Amino acid sequence: MQMDNKGIIEMTLETLLKILDYSSDEIFVLDCEKRIIYVNRVCERHYGLKPKDVIGKYNVELFEKGYWKPSIVPYVYKNKKPCSLKQQTYIGAELLTSAIPILNDDGEIDFVVITSTEIKNQKMELAEEGKLELNTTHSLEKKRFVTNSEKIKRILTFCEKVAPTESTILIQGESGTGKGVLSSFIHNISKRKEGSFLTINCAAIPEDLLESELFGYSKGAFTGANKTGKAGLIEAADKGTLFLDEIGEMPMPLQAKLLQVIQDKQFIPIGSSEVKKVDVRIIAATNQNLLQMVENKLFREDLFYRLNVIDILLPPLRDRKEDIIPLTYTFLNKFNKKYNENKVISEECLNILIHYSWPGNVRQLENLLERLVVVSDSVIQIADLPDMITENVGDVTHLSLSTTLDKALDQTTRILIRKSYQKWKSSRKVAADLDISQTKASKLIREHCQDLML
Repeated sequence: MQMDNKGIIEMTLETLLKILDYSSDEIFVLDCEKRIIYVNRVCERHYGLKPKDVIGKYNVELFEKGYWKPSIVPYVYKNKKPCSLKQQTYIGAELLTSAIPILNDDGEIDFVVITSTEIKNQKMELAEEGKLELNTTHSLEKKRFVTNSEKIKRILTFCEKVAPTESTILIQGESGTGKGVLSSFIHNISKRKEGSFLTINCAAIPEDLLESELFGYSKGAFTGANKTGKAGLIEAADKGTLFLDEIGEMPMPLQAKLLQVIQDKQFIPIGSSEVKKVDVRIIAATNQNLLQMVENKLFREDLFYRLNVIDILLPPLRDRKEDIIPLTYTFLNKFNKKYNENKVISEECLNILIHYSWPGNVRQLENLLERLVVVSDSVIQIADLPDMITENVGDVTHLSLSTTLDKALDQTTRILIRKSYQKWKSSRKVAADLDISQTKASKLIREHCQDLML
């Protein structure tokens, strides 16, 4: 910035855009053709998308992909008047969105400026003239699979093809990748969506109890049994879907009984001689190599092939890093609502999450975000992260891809000075930590750590 001879401060475009990125509200600008020509960094928090992934696209492209509902754009372009409504994004953020048209001399729209503010646990009332009522808000689909990954999008497209069938499905993938969420997604778009969706973890229940939980038992079947008997999950899931998680842990004797259910649609409860018919679809999941288990005689070959009619392999989170941002904000929104908080996450902290390997996958990320919402201050910083994460991510990986050496050096300086200041909170100690003069440390702290000094 500089001041001209009339005392007016001139500001470069780069400086202005940097300031807009620090706005707490989303700023979204469309041209006369409803093409997005600008959006600030808040769009990451609302949609899990970086500005570069949004700018240049037509608004309808993102709306049709379900990133938010409902759309304010048709109303403002039709009426050419300011308006507001309540929206919900696909990662769970609730927004109060306002649109202001900018008209040319002919009364036609040149630009539309849209701002969105997150609604935090309060009832919003819009009584002003020209504003839409909040009851126009539509809820997003339940059990939506949050993703920006092309790999996952291809899997979801595949699921849409197989969901209407009656074929059994085997979902394979590392622990925590979202196999349960995907199975629920399949059920909810299948012909059985009005029926029950029941889940059992085969690894979490002892063998003797697992059989009774699955197949049920007749009265007096064993000591301690319910006097009237008990229906099992297979019977309870009639006309619906049964999700068998960790199927590789199912004991061999039960595998034979499950095979009968799949092949003949019938079974016999424990202690009974009555054959029961059942119409149930089986979706199984495992993080084990079932084919290797078949070769080692630890899993029935015939059951493996009956389960593996439709096979789906879910990639680990480290192979779909483009999902880390939307998932982070999904869980941040979830736990902010749960604990009545309004926490935000710093850019440096988000960069570390993007470059971490996530051995526990999506489940680990969800658990981490719950912890961070509970223990952090208003802004989640690097210092709030567990050592196991920060120690496994080198500082150099925090850098976004910079176009020039100067930008890379500036970003490295910013990371180091903020990390040191968060730890020591003193220019003298920062100077000693980074082996620089206290004068330089003070200057860098003022330049890069203003938000940390509040």
